[in-house]
Amino acid sequence: MLDALITSKTRLKLLLKFFINPTNTSYLRGLATEFSESTNSVRVELNRLEKADMLMSFVEGNKKLFKANTKHPLYTDIQTIVLKYVGIDAIIEKVLNNLGEVQQVFLVGDLANGTNNKTIELLIVGEVNEEYLQSTIHKVENTIKRSICYTIESIPLFNEHSLPVPSLKIWEDTNAN
Repeated sequence: MLDALITSKTRLKLLLKFFINPTNTSYLRGLATEFSESTNSVRVELNRLEKADMLMSFVEGNKKLFKANTKHPLYTDIQTIVLKYVGIDAIIEKVLNNLGEVQQVFLVGDLANGTNNKTIELLIVGEVNEEYLQSTIHKVENTIKRSICYTIESIPLFNEHSLPVPSLKIWEDTNAN
C-alpha cells in the first residue's frame, strides 16, 4: 500500500528506518550498506527529506548523522502511517487489548531498528492468556501478511534484566502501577 504512494524504494526504506523508532540515527554510508543501495541514491533521498524538514542532521566526529524531526507538524501522522504499513496497529487493536494483564509490549529486532522485515518480533510483559494469543496471532498474521514472533516475560523476570537493543515500546497499560 505505502509503496504505491511512495515510488522511491530508498525513500520508503528511510521512512521506515527513522519513523518506526524516533531514536534511530544513522549516517550516509551506514544506510547505503544497510539498504544495499548506492551512496548517491541514499544521499539524494536524505537531502530531500532534510530539505522538507522531516529529517534533522547533526555532526558527530567526522560523520553527518540523520534522525527523524519529531517536531515536524506531520511527524505523528507519518509515524502512524508507517506503523500501519508495518502492521503494528493491527497487533494492538486485535491482540493486545484482550490478552490478559499485559503491562507493556516492546517491538524488538530488525523492525525496532527501522529495517523492514517480514517478521515482527515482540516482547510481551505481564500475565498473558496464551491460548487466546495463539489463536489471534494467526488471524493477525494473515491480515498484515507478516509473521509474528513473541516472547512473554512475567513482570518480576522482566525487571531482573535489561531490554534487548534495539527496542521500542509500542504499548503500555496506563492503568498499571
